[in-house]
Amino acid sequence: MRVWIWLSLLLLAGCGAEQAQSGGAEAQPAQRYQWKLVTSWPKNFPGLGMAPERFAERVNQMSNGRLTVTVYGAGDLVPAFEVFDAVSQGTAEMGHSAAYYWKGKTPAAQFFTSIPFGMNAQEMNGWLRYGGGMALWHEVYAPFGIKPLAGGNTGVQMGGWFNKEINSVEDFKGLKMRLPGLGGEVLARLGGAPVTLPGRELFTALQTGAIDATEWVGPYNDLAFGLHKAAQYYYYPGWHEPGSSMEFLVNQQAFDALPKDLQAIVVSASQVVNQDMLDEYTMRNIEALRALEEEHGVKLRRFPQDLLVELKRVSEQLIAEQSAKDPMMQKVYDSYTEFAKGVERYHKISEEAYLEARRPQGND
Repeated sequence: MRVWIWLSLLLLAGCGAEQAQSGGAEAQPAQRYQWKLVTSWPKNFPGLGMAPERFAERVNQMSNGRLTVTVYGAGDLVPAFEVFDAVSQGTAEMGHSAAYYWKGKTPAAQFFTSIPFGMNAQEMNGWLRYGGGMALWHEVYAPFGIKPLAGGNTGVQMGGWFNKEINSVEDFKGLKMRLPGLGGEVLARLGGAPVTLPGRELFTALQTGAIDATEWVGPYNDLAFGLHKAAQYYYYPGWHEPGSSMEFLVNQQAFDALPKDLQAIVVSASQVVNQDMLDEYTMRNIEALRALEEEHGVKLRRFPQDLLVELKRVSEQLIAEQSAKDPMMQKVYDSYTEFAKGVERYHKISEEAYLEARRPQGND
């Protein structure tokens, strides 16, 4: 009998302790975090501008409101080209932009968007996630207190809109063109005048003659900006940006202050958005190209082959020269080119071989 009494008392004590622990946990509310995310794109701009919006929505849902992210378009909180500094200084916890905008801060950053005649989207993602690229990206941004995350890819871009025909290298001389990154420097070596402008200024600059040509992304975004109304010739391929990766910039201190589960949510949400953007561009470019050709009468032009050969030669020379001047850029360049050579060799017998086999005989 005494045994049963003692067992009953122990059971009641255990239940009481469990209730006390449960009650204590319920009484302690989960800490909530509010982040600002600044971008280099107009608010809700198709593709580029929607990636941060979808990221914020996914993070808010996955965290059950414990981490809320508010997105600000270019100029709403900081100008388009001040996103990097805003995140580095803690003005905003996050940013969404393109790494080649920061070549003046660290030349190696350019490899993490796209380089002329470089890797496409599939290849870039492979290098970043499994080829050592992401570790190098972290190393490049660490001195600025920024944690980078891949934030989408537009795929191979178009060559751009021109107000005159491009038939040879000579046609690039004196050409004022919006062309950022290493592509712009290649243009300069061929006698052109590269200009860096945010997206919202492109139409007016092209229409008024402030620039003679511009590249932006591809049919999806170019149609949204109405660039077909300001220039006559639409050229391909996008030799300057064959697989343009976007980036999420995260203030490292803000990230470190998050609990581990919220850190995992931020990283996982970025990975989802990284793939989602490429998927969307693949579909929307199909629709937009059809509209440009059938509804607006846009005529596509291919860059002459001899021009592409010269652009590739100058690009490779320029990148090698710049890398030799900067140890960090050289380190990234070596990793990038090693992976690019390996994937090119493999894709010759896989992706390229299949596309050739799928193409009807005699068609380009």
